[in-house]
Amino acid sequence: MPNQIRLRAVSTHQATSSPAPGTWAALLAIGVGAFALVTTEFLPVGLLPQIAHDMGVSEGQAGLVVTLSGALAAIAAPLTIGAARQFDRRHVLLSLLGMLVVSNLVVATAPGFAVILVGRVILGATIGAFWTVAGSLGPRLRPGPQAGLATSIILSGVSLGTVAGVPAGALLGELLGWRYAFGASAALALVVLAAATFLVPALAPESTRGLKDIADLLKIRKVWFGLAGTVLAFVGQFAAYTYIAPLMLRVMHIGPATISAVLLGFGAAGFVGNLLGGWAVGKHAHRALMSTLFLLGASVLALTMVEAHPALAVPLVMLWGLGFGMLPIVMQSWMFSAAPDRLESVQAIFVSAAQASIGGGALVGGLMIDRLGINSALWLSVGAAFATAALISLPRKRNHRLTR
Repeated sequence: MPNQIRLRAVSTHQATSSPAPGTWAALLAIGVGAFALVTTEFLPVGLLPQIAHDMGVSEGQAGLVVTLSGALAAIAAPLTIGAARQFDRRHVLLSLLGMLVVSNLVVATAPGFAVILVGRVILGATIGAFWTVAGSLGPRLRPGPQAGLATSIILSGVSLGTVAGVPAGALLGELLGWRYAFGASAALALVVLAAATFLVPALAPESTRGLKDIADLLKIRKVWFGLAGTVLAFVGQFAAYTYIAPLMLRVMHIGPATISAVLLGFGAAGFVGNLLGGWAVGKHAHRALMSTLFLLGASVLALTMVEAHPALAVPLVMLWGLGFGMLPIVMQSWMFSAAPDRLESVQAIFVSAAQASIGGGALVGGLMIDRLGINSALWLSVGAAFATAALISLPRKRNHRLTR
């Protein structure tokens, strides 16, 4: 899962990048593409009850639409470093946007649940490859002192997709049906593809050792701690977050029309969390990570105690959203410190671990909800947050290598 911390990371590559002429319009097109991608990835979160009802499956089974896309993204992220290293980045980007259009159309027109899963498999491959490639295009399109701003434009699509895209999709699904929500995402992706075709210049691939860089990173002990923490924290969060709509419907007794407003508030809190996390890691990365994990654990723990009282539960959902927005930034920043000279490779393995955990969390949460009830997913989220804090706090030598 990419984030604003990349702003600092990419600046270290400016000297080695091959600058290409670029425009702010090209960056904006990529940023809107990121918005469309994030919206599509998490669109089922607000539409899960509708999808489950129409397809004749349980809500836990419907959670597979998140599981599969996350699993495929996890596989695609590291493979992209090797598979795409010889191709013009413009051509790669356009191909991925085309796949995003296809994925949405397949889901929107699916006659059955199996076809929906096919569409989400296509999306998963797109997600992993997109973030591995697009995350480093900012300084190449606008090299020099404007590199950070260029990257922020691309990554703004992540926050905006959560803040506006997912709630808007949930509202559209409530008004017209979930298929129209995916159809609208397909239309947006098609517009972005057309814009990028004309606006994004040719971008030659950069020098890389491919998967060998990944293998070297896995010799660093701190990287392993980061990967373990990423898996644990993200599994816990997405075991609960994937099913936030059924939680609000069945437990918090919030009506379908109000769910969109609560999701909008959750996303807005996440956007603030993005900014707060970026500020906090600049002060002290380890403390920022620990504080985020405790915020996540405490807010969801309190939610389990007052969930039947919407007036108390909704503010806690907003606090949960705040920590939810901070988590990717502070976790990735902590991992970057393990290998500051190989940030693109760290990005790939972080995306892989995060996406696998998103899919795994949705799967585990669905199984638990179907068998133990929806509260079980919330308790898993609480335990995972506190367990991750305990793991990260373990004493260890900085950048100590396993081979020593």
